[in-house]
Amino acid sequence: MAKHLAFVASDAPIARQAQAALTRQYGGVAVEEAEIIVALGGDGFMLETLHGTQHLPAPVYGMNRGTVGFLMNNFSAQGLRERLDRAEEEVINPLHMAATCVDGTQHKALAINEVSLLRAGPQAAKLRIHVDGKMRMDELVCDGALLATPAGSTAYNYSAHGPIVPIGSDVLALTAVAAFRPRRWRGALLPKSARVTFEVTNAAKRPVNADADGVSVKNVATVDVWSAPEIAHRILFDPGHGLEERLIREQFA
Repeated sequence: MAKHLAFVASDAPIARQAQAALTRQYGGVAVEEAEIIVALGGDGFMLETLHGTQHLPAPVYGMNRGTVGFLMNNFSAQGLRERLDRAEEEVINPLHMAATCVDGTQHKALAINEVSLLRAGPQAAKLRIHVDGKMRMDELVCDGALLATPAGSTAYNYSAHGPIVPIGSDVLALTAVAAFRPRRWRGALLPKSARVTFEVTNAAKRPVNADADGVSVKNVATVDVWSAPEIAHRILFDPGHGLEERLIREQFA
């Protein structure tokens, strides 16, 4: 029996055109009624779709109508139902971010890729890092720092020279961005169960912003980050092109 499909698209004209063509060819329902959600766009739109539909049971199958498309499958209007029947499912968990600003306001968000802290002024940030309540680094002088999931380890984390983490591993990557002191510190691999607290020291002189998958919080004082195993994002990939294969392939590129 044919599954009910919902087609969602980014604002890019090429994605909107694909949405219209696929809806004409395969029909379409609202996302709340879908058995599979087909996302058309780039990786940013895929993250947006996963966040926006995390309360729904339907998995998401992405087709690239953006640029990199690491989380997407190749686009083709032909044979879509057959591709969906053969697709392999990956389940990933996001991160919780709880940020407290200098003025005392609090903000919460979820991040599928990473939670990052970045300096907001001309001077380097000064961060203190706690893991599970124990101080592990008294002072990190840097442009910023981030905590990445395995799924996000090839994104900003990799650009900051962090490690690529296998998708099935229960670890998180803690990576500095342009560390000045300690000069040779290259980050750490932490168990998935770890709770990491970033404390901004001298925030008045050295302001820092935090970001969770595009949700930005300005002038933070502390940022707590921990995994959210209670939230499971289901993503579909063509056989042989899942996240595990992509993460391995990326290391030999």
